[in-house]
Amino acid sequence: MVASVNAVEVVVRSDRAAMVAHGTARVAVGVAAIAFALSPCSPAHSYRQPQLPHFRPVISSLSALPFYDGALKALISVVVVWKLSMAYLDGQAGSPLDYNHTIWQDQSFFKWRKRDAHVPLHCHESIEGSLRYWYGRSKVDFLASNVAVWDDDAVSAALDSASFWVKGLPFVRSLSGYWNFYLAHDPSSVPANFYHSDFQDSTWGSLPVPSNWEMHGYGRPIYTNIAYPFPVDPPHVPAENPTGCYRTYFQLPLEWKGRRIFLQFEAVDSAFHVWLNGVPIGYSQDSRLPAEFEITEYCHPFGSGKKNLLAVEVFTWSDGSYLEDQDHWWLSGIHRDVLLIAKPQVCIADYFFTSTMGENYAYADLQVEVKIDIPQGMSKDCVPADFTLEAGVYDVGKWYQDDASVDLLSSKVAQMELIPPAKFQFHGYMLKGKLEMPKLWSAEQPNLYTLIVILKDASGHIVDCESCQVGIRQITKAPKQLLVNGHPIVIRGVNRHEHHPRLGKTNLESCMIKDLVLMKQNNVNAVRNSHYPQHPRWYELCDLYGMYMIDEANIETHGFDYSAPLKHPTMEQSWASAMMDRVIGMVERDKNHACIISWSLGNESGYGPNHSGLAGWIRGKDLSRPLHYEGIANDPTELRPLILCEYSHAMGNSNGNIHEYWEAIDNTFGLQGGFIWDWVDQGLLKEAADGCKYWAYGGDFGDHPNDLNFCLNGITWPDRTPHPALHEVKYVYQPIKISLQEGIVEIRNTHFFENTQGLEFCWSVLGDGCALGSGIMSVPQIEPQSSYNMEWKSGPWYSTCATSLAGEIFLTITAKLLQSTRWTEAGHTVSSVQLQLPSKRKLVPYAIKAGNASLHSEIIGDSIKIFQQNIAEVNLNTQTGTIKSWKVEGICVMNRGIFPCFWRAPTDNDKGGNAESYLSKWKAAFLDDLFFLTESCSILNQTGHLIEVSVVYLGVPKAEKTSHSKELNVLLRVVITYTFYGSGDIVMECNVRPNIDLPTLPRVGVEFHLDKSMDRVKWYGKGPFECYPDRKAAAMVAIYEKTVCGMHVPYIVPGECGGRADVRWVTFQNQEDVGIYAAIYGSSPPMQMSASFYSTAELDRATHNQELVEGDDIEVHLDHKHMGLGGDDSWSPCVHDEYLVRPVPYSFSMRLHPVIAATSGHAIYESQLPGY
Repeated sequence: MVASVNAVEVVVRSDRAAMVAHGTARVAVGVAAIAFALSPCSPAHSYRQPQLPHFRPVISSLSALPFYDGALKALISVVVVWKLSMAYLDGQAGSPLDYNHTIWQDQSFFKWRKRDAHVPLHCHESIEGSLRYWYGRSKVDFLASNVAVWDDDAVSAALDSASFWVKGLPFVRSLSGYWNFYLAHDPSSVPANFYHSDFQDSTWGSLPVPSNWEMHGYGRPIYTNIAYPFPVDPPHVPAENPTGCYRTYFQLPLEWKGRRIFLQFEAVDSAFHVWLNGVPIGYSQDSRLPAEFEITEYCHPFGSGKKNLLAVEVFTWSDGSYLEDQDHWWLSGIHRDVLLIAKPQVCIADYFFTSTMGENYAYADLQVEVKIDIPQGMSKDCVPADFTLEAGVYDVGKWYQDDASVDLLSSKVAQMELIPPAKFQFHGYMLKGKLEMPKLWSAEQPNLYTLIVILKDASGHIVDCESCQVGIRQITKAPKQLLVNGHPIVIRGVNRHEHHPRLGKTNLESCMIKDLVLMKQNNVNAVRNSHYPQHPRWYELCDLYGMYMIDEANIETHGFDYSAPLKHPTMEQSWASAMMDRVIGMVERDKNHACIISWSLGNESGYGPNHSGLAGWIRGKDLSRPLHYEGIANDPTELRPLILCEYSHAMGNSNGNIHEYWEAIDNTFGLQGGFIWDWVDQGLLKEAADGCKYWAYGGDFGDHPNDLNFCLNGITWPDRTPHPALHEVKYVYQPIKISLQEGIVEIRNTHFFENTQGLEFCWSVLGDGCALGSGIMSVPQIEPQSSYNMEWKSGPWYSTCATSLAGEIFLTITAKLLQSTRWTEAGHTVSSVQLQLPSKRKLVPYAIKAGNASLHSEIIGDSIKIFQQNIAEVNLNTQTGTIKSWKVEGICVMNRGIFPCFWRAPTDNDKGGNAESYLSKWKAAFLDDLFFLTESCSILNQTGHLIEVSVVYLGVPKAEKTSHSKELNVLLRVVITYTFYGSGDIVMECNVRPNIDLPTLPRVGVEFHLDKSMDRVKWYGKGPFECYPDRKAAAMVAIYEKTVCGMHVPYIVPGECGGRADVRWVTFQNQEDVGIYAAIYGSSPPMQMSASFYSTAELDRATHNQELVEGDDIEVHLDHKHMGLGGDDSWSPCVHDEYLVRPVPYSFSMRLHPVIAATSGHAIYESQLPGY
């Protein structure tokens, strides 16, 4: 994965003009040439594709035409090669298995007897049956996400999902279940004739289908980011090529008699052969798209009582693996469902729905292109003579207006009629209709219709019925803008891999819904299918829930970047057909989905003529959507809209400065959002030696090579528990923007289609963290892309604020849903913003006075004990200047402290950049190995009311702590002055002088250790979730309380975590409310705070969260400065300048105070405010 900027149109070279030109003559000749390329070819007698030179007469004749330049040349060349090669392959009479040739190592051979790609088929028996089917499929909401499972229960749940997806389809059957399975070391070790009916498989194991076999104890998962997990020698793959052998039986229902039978594998990784009753049926590659074969003549006759034997041989590696180098786990097997489909002899094979908007969207012209399939030997002329086609459109929205008595048939809103074929009819039969006042589809308002296409015989009886849900919407481009229904939408997106921690690549209905519910609840409106076509149900759900989508071809060859002198396959003509087949398969399967607003040619595969050919084919097929291909856009005159296809790399504790991206997006014309990398940590569930299960990453399975934890870069954990960063994402993505400038509160509705009628606006006011008042705001309806302004003094909160004596007053305005939706319940917070209001009380630096409280002390050896009002007792080591212990009411509160601290447990972003990484530079400067020598510790002042102690520390590399050399390598000089007051207060003034040659510092602050019983943490600052200087926009200032355990964030790979930003004060107390209070003092700004049972060293040592070992105490950090997290990427030092901690002098002060049951942190803080 490489971060980059994407222009929403394919990035091409100098021949781009040829690709996008639409002159009449060019188009006419071009279409004729493409039509030739797509026309039927005579069967050949060899299953292998001839090399391109065999086709050069055809290419040469085309090149003589005037239009034949650049991209169009690439298109026609690729399509001609693809179509002719398909004719060779499909016309081959024998089996490729009969030849002494390893077809899984031949890029020109990627399918045999595989049917043309098409939309998912449902084979309804009637119009009403199809409507009932979609009525049931559409009744999903957020409650379904509650049953999502991520552990071992997911195995059976996957089988349940496969059965559910064909429920209500009488002519579609799932073969999901446990199949007999054997894993061979390589293809040559496959048991002979295992596909024969008399083969004995009683010693074989069993494996659920769908699944990846590595997730069930066969072989091992492998994770790599860029490098191929085998030597790069295309098209060859390793001889050690684990090969899965599957066997199962099925019988066909008697009701299917007389129908054609099709066998469909929805996805198999990476290549496979299939046999039925010992007869070879076909071969296929592309691990993310369906492979369908007609098996009618190979099935046992109906009524014979015989079971049909289905046998499949799956290769882990094939030449197709070179096109599937995505940043994801390498997992093998039949990982999506296997279906039996029964169609009539003459049947609907495919259909393509499009709509064109009328003026002002008052109507839509509808069109559906239908392909009819007939069995071999039947004349095509019988179709127009003996059959008729009809199509209707039904309004899904009407189904839910009166759920008690749904009349599905009455929801019909448009009829489409067959039109006479054009002079040149290459595609199929065309039906057209018109829909008045269509309800448009968008992510905000995902209005859907059900399209039903029926084939009738001469008597008017329904022979075949197909359907899908469609959306009426228009996607266009303007200069620097991508428009949906005429509006320049903003992409608030994420990249999503198909990933389940227990199942691998296999999908569950409830888990897909969980993803969508979480996305919608966190204001995500777009998803990029990274980097391959995903499960068919995912698209249906995105249509339903409202999610813009980039659909991406299963092409990535990133590893070739480092395999010179080998070229990327896009530069090689021998790979053109395989690449074209993947793009065609994607478009043909998914073309009817409203959610898809752009096609993608794949990811990180270089750029070459094959890409130009792919782009040309898509444009010829579907002009209604733009193209995407990852590239760099750095031309200031660029007129294409810019969308970040991968940004804010979410690896571990990351996503810093994402708010700065959105400041730019919200204020830059032509910058239309982006897709975060990525949605989910791709950890796999693994059982440790002690029986505990944990999230595993690259290398944990003994896989080599591997890229360790680079698969862990999601904003959710593998079980979709949100990372703290998801709060920040929700905040910057929120559609209702609220600001306060010059006394004016502006509420801005950034939606393009939704007004605020469905929202309730609430307000609440905090004074110094305590609630002062709250209520409902009266806000007029705000139309899309409009604002409502009001003076803050005219708001319902004003009287509350005007009478408050709080030092800080914060107003929070929240927009909540009034009604439940498909993705959440009523009361859900859509947007929330905190604004700081003016305060009557001015915050001025506070200075503690000695007062009358007496202070007692005694010196014992190298310690001085200080007694404060019989409440607290501090034992200070006069040799080292550290606190040995601090007791409150006789209870030990602090057992070690207070030390200067400049080091943090490295995050993933800290480690990125090799020698240039922050971590490398910190280690080179010994910041990870500091020891603080006490140069001096002296009592400066002592009275009956206070004691002042000054300690000077020298920070040196630990190796020098026992050095007797006078020339110490002093990296930092720290002076801490303590003032102990009789009141119980301890004021600590710190002055830090770093060596100017040091690199950026991780932190500047202090560290101390508390007794483990002090595990109740209460603070006044930002929260309640983890936040850092460059990731705190979503966190609000208030008083929060958590346990120390609750402060820890269990990133799969431990590191710095659990911090809270902008803390004014914090208390650490036990169950009896005894503890200590710490606060900023004087003019010091709010601090960064963390508390953990895990030491910094332990967080640095452990490689997995479950390896962490609790210490004997609580390690607390209070930082005057803390470096940001970064997040632009994780492979270079990328924390923005304003969040770096430079090696310059720093001065800051803190106040410590004992806490007992009779006091509170808030009361102590209030006591230091002016006028208290």
